Amino acid sequence: MPADRLDLAALIAERGPERYELHARYLNPQLPRMLHTLGFDRYYERAEGPYFYDAEGNEYLDMLAGFGIFALGRHHPVVREAVRQVMDLGLPDLTRFDCSPLPGLLAEQLLSFAPELDRVFFGNSGTEAVETALKFARYATGRPRVLYCDHAFHGLTTGSLSVNGENGFRRGFDPLLPDTAIPLGDLGALARELKKGDVAALIVEPIQGKGVHAAPPGWLSAARQLLHEHRALLICDEVQTGVGRTGSFFAYQEEGVEPDLVCAAKALSGGYVPIGATLGKGWIFEKVYSSMDRVLVHSASFGSNAQAMAAGLATLHVMREEKVVENSRQVGEVFRERLAALVDRYELLAEVRGRGLMIGIEFGRPRSLKLRTGWTALQAARKGLFAQMVVVPLLHRHRILTQVSGDHLEVIKLIPPLIITEREVDRFVDAFTEVMDEAHRGSGLMWDFGRTLVKQAVGNR
Repeated sequence: MPADRLDLAALIAERGPERYELHARYLNPQLPRMLHTLGFDRYYERAEGPYFYDAEGNEYLDMLAGFGIFALGRHHPVVREAVRQVMDLGLPDLTRFDCSPLPGLLAEQLLSFAPELDRVFFGNSGTEAVETALKFARYATGRPRVLYCDHAFHGLTTGSLSVNGENGFRRGFDPLLPDTAIPLGDLGALARELKKGDVAALIVEPIQGKGVHAAPPGWLSAARQLLHEHRALLICDEVQTGVGRTGSFFAYQEEGVEPDLVCAAKALSGGYVPIGATLGKGWIFEKVYSSMDRVLVHSASFGSNAQAMAAGLATLHVMREEKVVENSRQVGEVFRERLAALVDRYELLAEVRGRGLMIGIEFGRPRSLKLRTGWTALQAARKGLFAQMVVVPLLHRHRILTQVSGDHLEVIKLIPPLIITEREVDRFVDAFTEVMDEAHRGSGLMWDFGRTLVKQAVGNR
């Protein structure tokens, strides 16, 4: 007898109000605790494009895009229809002993945006794409060590964690792989490590997600040359910066660089089906897959599944048809210019930086005594609390979802859907201006909340 139909709508309607209790009981117990503390424990009911909606129909502007996944916004009709189509086709997916057309077609389309590369491996996530690149680089060069940059983030599985530049993520998971950190932009440090003769590759984000710091102009090109002189490879991690985020399809393309391996994920999914992709030079793939005996030496159980491939194909189709990359570049430039114009106006605002629609807003020590007293108290308790003081009223009062860029950072990172227009820019800048006006009064609800954060930070020590 076939199973009865699962009525998801009824299940969500019945059990949805328990969402935070369910998570606290069965999943990560600290997530609902953190959300309750910040007042971020909202009940979102639906989403479309760059907006969420709660049960009362209130509209929230999304400046996170699911940490960069929803480049096309939520529920783009073309991607949604493609996933429906591929499910209705009833394809003989993942037979293991055939070559489905969809992975080849997606690889062909993806490489058309990166003609300097030759082949693609499809996995299921960004960290899996990084793991693939690390394995391929080690095998292709016959060397064990991979260099990475301070403050880098490349994922949280063991291999990618080994090249993670944030100690908070690494602590307690040692021993990791034998990899070494260097400062972003430091050619001297790179040269010193390469002289040891055991380096397989350098992995680098062209723009770091933690803090939104770009590699200095010309550094990637010089690093690649130095790496190749020592028979080592350049891996560009474009999991967050890639697929249009920075105003070019891949961020490294702005530097005129040809990496040996490139990691992509997040936005390629269209927001529907997880996917990771490792693009690379043909000779590297041909060395890894050197004989029929090695045909499955690196594979992924769900890699290249039909739903993910359809979502990826639809995403790239929309990117071309709707000129999404161009929109990211143009709207991003307007966005940064409008925010940068506020730096001279607000002494707590130190810098606005980024590229395309990847923008970092950094706060810094104010000049006036009144503001400096409050700032110093926050910094003594825990660095990053002022940025959190800004994020909270943006959501509570203006219904705009943002994030602090990383632990102990006074930086807000904006990575909205790439389809936003100047309408969304106006909404954010108006709200941000109002929040900064209140912050510079040195009193009020923001600073009351700041004192609460200080007490919690001190209590957690």
